[in-house]
Amino acid sequence: MVERNPGLHFAPKIVASTTLADRSDDSVRRQCTNRLKWYMDESVRRSCANLHRLRTLQQHPLRIAMANPSERYNREEEDEDEEEEALDETGYKTVKDAVLFAIDVSHSMLKKPPPSDSTKADRDSPTSAALKCAYQLMQQRIISHPNDMMGVLLFGTEQSRFQDEDAGGRGALQYPHCYLLTDLDVPAAGDVKRLRNLVEDEEEAEKLLVPSDDPVSMANVLFCANQIFTTKAPNFTSRRLFLVTDNDSPHADDKNLRQAAAVRAKDLYDLGVIIELFPIAHPENGFERSKFYDDIVYRPQISDPEAPAPVTEAALPSERGDGISLLQSLISNINSKAAPRRALFSLPFEIGPGLKIGIKGYILIKRQEKVRSCYVWMNGEKPQICIASSSKIAEDTAREVQKAEIRKAYKFGGETVSFTEDETKAIRYFGDPVVRIIGFKPLSMLPEWANMRAPMFIYPTETDYIGSTRVFSALQQNLLKKEKMAIAWFVPRRNAVPTLAALIPGQEKLGERNEQIRPPGLWVIPLPYVDDIRQNPETPLVRASDNLTDIMRDIIQNLTLPKGEYDPSRYPNPALQWFYRILQAIALEDELPEKPEDKTVPKYRQIDKRVGEKVVEWVPVLKEFAHSKHISVVGKKADIVERIEEYFEKK
Repeated sequence: MVERNPGLHFAPKIVASTTLADRSDDSVRRQCTNRLKWYMDESVRRSCANLHRLRTLQQHPLRIAMANPSERYNREEEDEDEEEEALDETGYKTVKDAVLFAIDVSHSMLKKPPPSDSTKADRDSPTSAALKCAYQLMQQRIISHPNDMMGVLLFGTEQSRFQDEDAGGRGALQYPHCYLLTDLDVPAAGDVKRLRNLVEDEEEAEKLLVPSDDPVSMANVLFCANQIFTTKAPNFTSRRLFLVTDNDSPHADDKNLRQAAAVRAKDLYDLGVIIELFPIAHPENGFERSKFYDDIVYRPQISDPEAPAPVTEAALPSERGDGISLLQSLISNINSKAAPRRALFSLPFEIGPGLKIGIKGYILIKRQEKVRSCYVWMNGEKPQICIASSSKIAEDTAREVQKAEIRKAYKFGGETVSFTEDETKAIRYFGDPVVRIIGFKPLSMLPEWANMRAPMFIYPTETDYIGSTRVFSALQQNLLKKEKMAIAWFVPRRNAVPTLAALIPGQEKLGERNEQIRPPGLWVIPLPYVDDIRQNPETPLVRASDNLTDIMRDIIQNLTLPKGEYDPSRYPNPALQWFYRILQAIALEDELPEKPEDKTVPKYRQIDKRVGEKVVEWVPVLKEFAHSKHISVVGKKADIVERIEEYFEKK
């Protein structure tokens, strides 16, 4: 049983080990105590002396993104002509991922909840909810991740079907009661239509979703998945099996079948496939993983840096058809694991002289852009994607110039100073990539405006330095306790421009269902140099009177968001979603939507209901002010406000 630890704990995606190999806890304690005492006060040193108590990653592994521990972010610059503005994120965004849904089709999984008048009621059976999740994920991936593969495997069905076969083919003998609905491949329009028909057409679903009277062998299901991954995605970096079921003990009376399933699961992990379990717990009986799935879904092992994250909490269908929505719960769990990401960089973290640990950096929040377009040549027998190439030509002779012949030149004092490529690299070299702490400051000394670029998130890795997690945990927890930040010298990659950065301790935040919303760790905030600061124009500061502030307080309080915070998961980018909907409609040959769905549009009815009367009360005050300034009050309120704004602009 895994205990909850107040230390480091991450949302599922990658795992780093906290094994200390041949080192003892005493040696790590002595080393950390001796090397950290130069900057820590007495209370921090006491924490270091008790580092052996921080069983952080043994109990809660690092969980952010599907990362490759051997990945290194030490790329040379491909284009020296471009200014160094940000980290190269090419490797971060081009992770090839293959996801295979394995959905249980049993009598209990096909059971619909009782009817209810509640708007939040569950309407779907667990199998239907899982298929809708797969359909939603396929819709997202067909455009936003065009190189990723996805497939849907149904098990426990009366019919059997394998790759490129009709129902009842040769695969039916090899993998009985396994029906490959869509093969593991880059989703095509036909795959989306087939899955949509099964989700929306009840007659189609009733024909296919017929549970078998004979129990399905989980060993066969896992072996079938093994063959699919081996034949369709042999070289993919990320391969995952999403297993959705409510049966916590498929072979309760047959030890041989349980052992066979465990062997097949081990084969999958040896192949590099991670099994993600999405258990369904019914109200009358829960889901006990220890009965069967502890041997199938591997829990993180301290000696295995590639081990998968702990299994997901069981989704709970409603007993009366209301309450927690099974579909929303499944979508939330699946979306949290849907997009694998690699580490943006992997660097040594120098805490003090002679004390280094390993860290990886991630981008947790980044603006999502539209999918990149490409040029297509249409004059051949079939359309082909164009491959772009460029070359530099001398202006006077039209001769192609090689890269070695090119020198960089800068104008200084009316003269041109040129450098060779090697000289340019030597000028730009400020040392090897590193994050080096140079001091500490109170958190209150960091102004809100001192933020040059998007922050990066760092977390320890045991790949290069054994014991990194314990030292990192001590530093993070004590920075939180002391309300301090670390100032660091940050060189993200070779030949990058070094920056000063603030290392801000991040505290874990959990949601209502104990799911992780924000992970713990350290945030890297790039700080500006004096050259980066621009002088703001002087603007007169106008302060409202206490009387006006009191009047507006009631209006503001009535218009405050729920819980007083912004939840980005409730507001998809309307422009991006509209773009994807148009592409999807064209690809699937559907009718084009008439208007976009924009959840950012204010809810005017609720606004009018809450503060409508108070808004009207301000109109006489507005007109009175306009009269005092000899401003026309003809027209609507918006017209008067516009005239008043023009008055202040001219003034």
